[in-house]
Amino acid sequence: MKKKSIITRVLTVVAICLVVSATIVASKTGVGFASKSKTIAYTPDMSNGADNFYKSKKVNMQEVSFKNQYKMKVEGNLFIPKGLKKNTQNPAIIVGHPMGAVKEQSANLYAQKMAEKGFVTLSLDLSFWGKSEGQPRNAVSPDIYAEDFSAAVDFLGTQKIVDRDRIGVLGVCGSGSFAISAAKVDPRMKAIATVSMYDMGSVNRNGLKHSQTLEQRKKILEEAAEQRYVEFTGGKTKYTGGTVLDLNESSTAIEREFYDFYRTSRGEYTPKGQSSQLTTRPTLTSNVKFMNFYPFEDIETISPRPMLFIAGENAHSREFSEEAYKLAGEPKELYIVPGAGHVDLYDRVNLIPFDKLESFFKENLKKK
Repeated sequence: MKKKSIITRVLTVVAICLVVSATIVASKTGVGFASKSKTIAYTPDMSNGADNFYKSKKVNMQEVSFKNQYKMKVEGNLFIPKGLKKNTQNPAIIVGHPMGAVKEQSANLYAQKMAEKGFVTLSLDLSFWGKSEGQPRNAVSPDIYAEDFSAAVDFLGTQKIVDRDRIGVLGVCGSGSFAISAAKVDPRMKAIATVSMYDMGSVNRNGLKHSQTLEQRKKILEEAAEQRYVEFTGGKTKYTGGTVLDLNESSTAIEREFYDFYRTSRGEYTPKGQSSQLTTRPTLTSNVKFMNFYPFEDIETISPRPMLFIAGENAHSREFSEEAYKLAGEPKELYIVPGAGHVDLYDRVNLIPFDKLESFFKENLKKK
């Protein structure tokens, strides 16, 4: 693999949600290298009950779609516990997928597990991703992502089996920051939980632990601005960051852990008609819009609605949950999962604290 430029390395780090424990993953999975340019063998790490494509026998699923305020069709999966009485109104939870992923990656798993616990749940594809509308594909628009969560409340709040006064949101990875952004302006979201949450604004502006310099940020902005001319005049769309397509001896710990999920049978999923090579890769010209995204600004105004922040003990993303917890108003809770990294909480059911999520939502979405 050729040595990457500083800009490309930085973009690879900040464009998607990140993890810290990939070195451990590499030792578990038996990565084999034929040369410095390609791998010859890779067995995904299925430890701790990794089960991204879980199919519950206790819930019914139906594909649904609805429009957001921009008249863009949002696609989702509605999960209803079997045996739920049709004439009752029940609490509901909206589940958002990791940044750059689709609902079939992590969100469906969480939605089904929570539906098994008695909630009506809805996993959704954010606009520009998966089956939802939006052009160009893989575009970054934090405001529209947040709007999708509010549109999901519109949809659920008009279903006969849902109590519109008992709707919560659960955001995994980047969707955690989008759910917070939505909740600040939509009081219908009565309880907000995040898992492996990423502040997509901060990580793009500053990098992890503020490792990105202002000069590096400016270079990224300059590259994206010049690319606008290319695309405006009919040139090819350029994508940035995302999960690498192969590993080599110089691959970073972060690249290895994301590869283990997005490029193997553990979590790889490509919507029909789309390219697997573009999974998790936003357009370069739109990704810089994250630099104007400040989800934690005024986060305290969500109070007195409760917030729960769940993070892995070893996750890169832990800093964002800790920062959000510090800034949020009461009631709030920070829950750290021992021994877990960032992507571990995407699908490792033996690590994901579903019981904690159940108690949080049952307590805060109970009928008054």
